[in-house]
Amino acid sequence: MKLIRSIDELRAQLRGQNRTAFVPTMGNLHEGHLSLIRLARQHGDPVVTSIFVNPLQFGPGEDFARYPRTLEEDIEKLQKENVYVVFAPTEHDLYPQPQEYRVQPPGGMGDMLEGEFRPGFFQGVCTVVMKLMLCVQPRVAVFGKKDYQQLMIVREMCKQFAMPTDVVAGETIRDCDGFALSSRNRFLAPEERVEAPTLYRLLNQIRDKILSGEKDIQGIERRAFSTLVDRGWQPDYISVRKQANLRSPTAHEVDDSKLVVVAAARLGNTRLIDNLEI
Repeated sequence: MKLIRSIDELRAQLRGQNRTAFVPTMGNLHEGHLSLIRLARQHGDPVVTSIFVNPLQFGPGEDFARYPRTLEEDIEKLQKENVYVVFAPTEHDLYPQPQEYRVQPPGGMGDMLEGEFRPGFFQGVCTVVMKLMLCVQPRVAVFGKKDYQQLMIVREMCKQFAMPTDVVAGETIRDCDGFALSSRNRFLAPEERVEAPTLYRLLNQIRDKILSGEKDIQGIERRAFSTLVDRGWQPDYISVRKQANLRSPTAHEVDDSKLVVVAAARLGNTRLIDNLEI
């Protein structure tokens, strides 16, 4: 396994490879990331992983400075997974000059849900993903379903720009109590970690109500939102959407469309996101 920091060295190392599978990450790797790497290996060879905490996707007051950076531990885990190249550029390596050119997702998709509560987030995500794709030039890139809206935006970006990269979705990996694995989970206090699976339980309750025939989607959402507030959470949204475009379903679309329930809420000082397909 090679650790590479410069774009030129990365391109030299990958020259002639036309089946590269790519897993972009921000590091602090856990089993969820490793599952994406194993999935990538099923779709291509060699496997390349990037580790880069992207400043463009963090807004004012967000946790860029305290986002966990654990490169040595990450490298040990990636060696065990037989990753071919770890691309771990510094900010200067990836942005040697101010990144004034940006990739802007369409407002309909980029300004709802996460985009509403984190303005500029998806512009930062799309810009860094585009740049990393141009550096690695993979045939396949793997993204996790936990970041459901991000997955959809990146997939559509690749399609509209005719990028020669297939985007493959990896399932969310959960702890034994259903809590979705995330690098930010380490910020939870012990009592918050006990409370955290409530979010996933609520998603399951919503799914069960819809599958049992309940049509009052807004009522279901309001009650779930209130439940979180009553338990001390600070929810941003908990919403039932269509999988195809993340729009809210009309009454007749509840039965005719594939749905997903998406949620984001702050527990203490930690913002958690999750989703569940219906």
